[in-house]
Amino acid sequence: MSSDAANSPILTGTARRYAEALFDLARDQGAVEKVEADLEALANAIAASADFRRFLTSPVYDSDDKAGAIAVIADKAGVSALTRSFLGVVAANRRLPALEGISAAFKARLAEHRGEVSAEAVAAAPLNDEQTKRLRGEIERVVGKAVNLTVKVDKDLLGGMVVKVGSTMIDSSLKTKLNRLKSVMKEA
Repeated sequence: MSSDAANSPILTGTARRYAEALFDLARDQGAVEKVEADLEALANAIAASADFRRFLTSPVYDSDDKAGAIAVIADKAGVSALTRSFLGVVAANRRLPALEGISAAFKARLAEHRGEVSAEAVAAAPLNDEQTKRLRGEIERVVGKAVNLTVKVDKDLLGGMVVKVGSTMIDSSLKTKLNRLKSVMKEA
């Protein structure tokens, strides 16, 4: 759900509120790790299926249809009773389009609770375990906290990587360097 609507302040605020409520419930029930795994599995399913994303955002299906479908998906995925109940509330309140945002906000809240910093690295090629470990260690050394690192691949970068920690972004991608060189050459 990378559309502008998914990043709107309303959905972002909605996602944060729902994620905070779910986090509080999960913490009170001692189920934070299980809910984390449930939401990760759902986020992966959403990311992997354009049809699933369209279903979540489609106005064609009413909230009852969506609630029934999400209940079947939750059962097949083996999510916890808390997550299943939460998804039912989200569906009944017609907030399924915010599900990806809720998952991301829950992950951010959990990282905050654990004293971690979230970081995202986008590389031109997949990183092996040793490279990922070294990158995480370097980021932890700089920020002075444990880092929850997500690594993605974007072949359009050509080489290098882009690292984002909080609102700080370090772009050492070949694509950006070439674009800068192109701009400098146009000015000359």
